[in-house]
Amino acid sequence: MKMTFEAKVDNLNKVLAFIDEQLEAKSCPMRAMLEIDVAVEEIFVNVASYAYESGIGSVAIETSFEEDPLAVVIRFVDSGMPYNPLEREDPDITLPAEKRSIGGLGVFMVKKSMDDVSYEYKNGQNHLTIRKFLDRKHLPFLKTVKEKKKC
Repeated sequence: MKMTFEAKVDNLNKVLAFIDEQLEAKSCPMRAMLEIDVAVEEIFVNVASYAYESGIGSVAIETSFEEDPLAVVIRFVDSGMPYNPLEREDPDITLPAEKRSIGGLGVFMVKKSMDDVSYEYKNGQNHLTIRKFLDRKHLPFLKTVKEKKKC
């Protein structure tokens, strides 16, 4: 399912309602829904706040579900300035808050809470995709597969 929103922070509740309606229809576990909501909020607010120099723009949000194992895939597409948030260095969370650099913690949280995060810039648009497995019983197998891919 796909819906386009004006990239304004004021639309965050509409975005979350759009996502949550679909997650609830798939009986998404509450913990996964909360993690997805935090990630969606971080991504949408960043697009609304920084993607468009003029402050005027939109973001298309597309959701789909994969089966076996059950996962939700959420893609954010905007025509703002090209920016790959995954290239940003992760913050040093071992430092006290007052010694950390400003920024980057939200994207770090997205990367840690989602099972997969990817970015590409194509046809003049940013495409940021997150994936979250909803059937947790498959995770030990999936982590083994991910580790093997890194080798």
